[in-house]
Amino acid sequence: MPTLPAVSTVAQTISLSLSPVFMLAGIGALLNVLAGRLSRVIDRARVVEQLHPRSTGPEHDRHVRELRLLDRRITIINAALFLAVASAVMTCVVVVLLFIAELADLHAGTLVSLSFIIAMLLLIASLVGFIVEVRVSLGAIHVRQDLLREEKR
Repeated sequence: MPTLPAVSTVAQTISLSLSPVFMLAGIGALLNVLAGRLSRVIDRARVVEQLHPRSTGPEHDRHVRELRLLDRRITIINAALFLAVASAVMTCVVVVLLFIAELADLHAGTLVSLSFIIAMLLLIASLVGFIVEVRVSLGAIHVRQDLLREEKR
């Protein structure tokens, strides 16, 4: 007949799983930021899409360039969101593995470690995607030089 783990063992396992749970909270915050950016980019794309057919000349070309840039940003944010969610899933797998290993008295340290490493690599990739998208968005913003010059009086 299998024996149940002691309360102290379960408490220790819960303590071990707190770090990945804090990581999940951070990933949740990142997902919130990414989803907010994606929402704003989509809203802007819808506005530019409505302006595009009514524009001509240089204005039309500007709208086309902006739509291409917005499409690129949507692709980058979508990839970063996917990677962040995958990281969150792997982090959950780490927590589950910790409990299963403890309850079943398995020696799964290598599996837990590899799962955590994968979760961290996915999170790193998501953060890299985030900074790439920020750089792309900043590259699209140019303040007119005539506005930067001081007026001579």
